[in-house]
Amino acid sequence: MSAVAPNVRRMTPVVSHLTIDAADPHTLARWWSEALGWSYVWEPAEDDDEIAIEPPDGAATGWLFIRVPDAKVAKNRLHADLRPPNGSDQASELDRLLSLGATRVDIGQGDVPWHVLADPEGNEFCLLRSTPDQLAAALAAEASGA
Repeated sequence: MSAVAPNVRRMTPVVSHLTIDAADPHTLARWWSEALGWSYVWEPAEDDDEIAIEPPDGAATGWLFIRVPDAKVAKNRLHADLRPPNGSDQASELDRLLSLGATRVDIGQGDVPWHVLADPEGNEFCLLRSTPDQLAAALAAEASGA
């Protein structure tokens, strides 16, 4: 392993999309688009096997849903952690996600302050407790020693 001097800039790759296998990419992309408030990158055709969504402001890496023939058979090795938006709370966001079709799942998490959920194809994700502003305030208080 080679050391890089702290003032030397390294070129690193840029993440284009997070790719998610799907039995039905249209349905899954539509569900996540509604859950996250994101938009389609392009208007998908009925026979598209790849559907991409991204946040309207481009503030996060987009997600690409790709049709695959095999079914999901185990716990995800990668999952999304969602925060309730500022002005909302975990309980309200949980109700909203469940009303969209998310389901509660037990992956052995025990008694934790977040909720483990699954999308319509069984992909796990977590709903955290604090909003972005609450997290920022807690980190600022921690940094100041309060």
